[in-house]
Amino acid sequence: MTTVENLAIVDLGSNSTRMAITRIEDDGSFREVKRVKENTRLSEGMGPEKKLRKPAMDRTIAAMKRFKQIYTTYPNLTVRCISTAAVRQASNQQVFLNRVKQEVGLELQILSGRQEAYYDYLGVERTLKMDHCLILDVGGASSELILVQRKQARDMISLPIGAVNLSEQFKLSGFVRAHDLFRAQSMVTERLNRIPWLRFATRTPIVLLGGANRTLARMAQLRHKQRPHSIHGYKLSHRAVYSLYRDMLGRNLAQRKKLPGLETDRADIIVGGLLPLICLLQRNSDGRVIFSESGVREGIITEYIQGRGKRDE
Repeated sequence: MTTVENLAIVDLGSNSTRMAITRIEDDGSFREVKRVKENTRLSEGMGPEKKLRKPAMDRTIAAMKRFKQIYTTYPNLTVRCISTAAVRQASNQQVFLNRVKQEVGLELQILSGRQEAYYDYLGVERTLKMDHCLILDVGGASSELILVQRKQARDMISLPIGAVNLSEQFKLSGFVRAHDLFRAQSMVTERLNRIPWLRFATRTPIVLLGGANRTLARMAQLRHKQRPHSIHGYKLSHRAVYSLYRDMLGRNLAQRKKLPGLETDRADIIVGGLLPLICLLQRNSDGRVIFSESGVREGIITEYIQGRGKRDE
């Protein structure tokens, strides 16, 4: 016998901490009933030593405590707490794991880069149902790439480059100087050139996930005087992407914050956050990008429901 469940996923990203509560019905259907996000910037200032800083840990744990006040009001609750690149890369990750356990009461699961990429694939495939595509998920401290052929994940990889660490390392937060952008772009391109299977993705659309990419979609909607709506399935050409990117590059931080659709707390990392996409588009002859709102959390929900069905058999 099955019962209606509530699944809360607390997701500690490198830039944002999020919580989504999903109501799962007896028949396996589900819908999101609550979503909360706080910009905690967990990966801020990690530097070459890859050390989580106390202010960043404090901000993240404070957000988790606020989330706990919300999800504990839901009945029949299962809580999954996951973390990605910032904690995965941290030299002092055990200190943070202990704090989360002691102060919030949660066991924190650190996703490997491959797990993160696989959940991205599950989330995209369930909702967009792409036969062939290249999925790009840009987070604060990592980027995941998944090559989908005939609806199956053929290859996947996680790279330790993201919106926050690229922006910090190459000074892309304020007015972007040409030589800083060139150094950043050269590094990202070199990383991509080391992935042999990317040659199979030069004629496929790119499916975009992650905060920087979602921001790009909202900015495009407003620029084209479209009423802001769901970006899931929204499409842009490479020319539209380049035009928006050039607009950002020509502004300092204060000017960038005034761009329609760009959240002020993301303005300092948006150039670094879009750089992996720009570098991929320069080697892609298809030129189409498609945005997805489904990613890691939706992939975890899909896996959970599939496992739930097996347990009920």
